Amino acid sequence: MANDDPRNPFKNHRNSVFYNMYPPRGRPVVRPPPGTGYGTRYFQNGLPDLVPDPYAIQAGTYIQRMQMYALRCAAEENCLARSAYGPAVQDIDYRVLLRFPQKVKNQGTADFLPVRPRHQWEWHSCHQHFHSMDAFSNYDLLEHSSGRKGLSPGCHDTYAANIDCQWIDITDVPPGNYLLKVTVNPNFHVPESDYTNNIVRCDITYTGVYVQTRNCRVTRG
Repeated sequence: MANDDPRNPFKNHRNSVFYNMYPPRGRPVVRPPPGTGYGTRYFQNGLPDLVPDPYAIQAGTYIQRMQMYALRCAAEENCLARSAYGPAVQDIDYRVLLRFPQKVKNQGTADFLPVRPRHQWEWHSCHQHFHSMDAFSNYDLLEHSSGRKGLSPGCHDTYAANIDCQWIDITDVPPGNYLLKVTVNPNFHVPESDYTNNIVRCDITYTGVYVQTRNCRVTRG
């Protein structure tokens, strides 16, 4: 994600957390007073409020089969199920991935900013991007019967279904009915005005070949 890279000059935008990396010429740069967030001077009069879009998930969920050699970066980031890390796994072996997009809106009154300052962000060399948070989202596929187991106000952040780790590895999951649970800001590390709208649940029917997604909705838990 380009917005994760503080060295990227294409993110010079007032709603970007890197607004001050390349100040406009001809105008003095006004330094903001110290605040609680990192990397922005805008929208600090309240709290953010992240809301995931259930319709984007419902419209864009699909199954993909990929060989391990194409998943090396994802494996480094622990984006695969435990069975993918066994000693007998080979590069030609296939994994079954439940892919889905994610679109998150900040409908609050302040920027949603990473907890870590920029000098503490971690560079991932394989994917060539920075990690500014331990977890922006959690993805869970639950048994249907038991249920087990920096974004500015007014703006959306969209993660396409075809990017690495935007999936759940369901290689070992049998066909059946499930609940897909998508949670943003799962550990509450960044304060929000409302945590009750951070979760989307979808009814999933997996046939072993394809997936049907329906009834995606924002829920409290």
